[in-house]
Amino acid sequence: MTPEEGVGANMNEKRMQSVGRALEELLVTAQKQDCLTIGIYESAKLLNADPDSVVLCVLVADDTDDVALQIHFTLLQSFCCDSDITILRVSGVHRLQRLLGQPHAVMETSRTQEEHGDLHCMLVTNPQADHCWLQEVGTFCQESRRLDQWVPELVLQER
Repeated sequence: MTPEEGVGANMNEKRMQSVGRALEELLVTAQKQDCLTIGIYESAKLLNADPDSVVLCVLVADDTDDVALQIHFTLLQSFCCDSDITILRVSGVHRLQRLLGQPHAVMETSRTQEEHGDLHCMLVTNPQADHCWLQEVGTFCQESRRLDQWVPELVLQER
């Protein structure tokens, strides 16, 4: 590895950490402002009823082997692309569970999923404050699309 490559990799890692922190702050703020919809079913209902209110779709999956989840993601991605909604794919379910006050254990029963949401899909709708967080995440997604990564991916780091 050349020194230039090392510097580039380090800058990319810092950028990913910065975007990860911005996403975390955005989601927590949106939840406090009641501008966060959690769950695939709840998200689909909102997208059907009022897609213009949605500014960001976050798809969360640590396990990419779940075929049913991948089908849901494909449908949500298609709808979001057609509606010009920014999409971000994230891994780090346990980090998000802690941030958003979800139970630590992975949701196992349908009753638990109904009560707490499934965290696989989250929609942010018109947050009132902290647009800088939304702007940083949006800029990252735009830059990724310019590099032909149509659904940008981000790994949230455990802290």
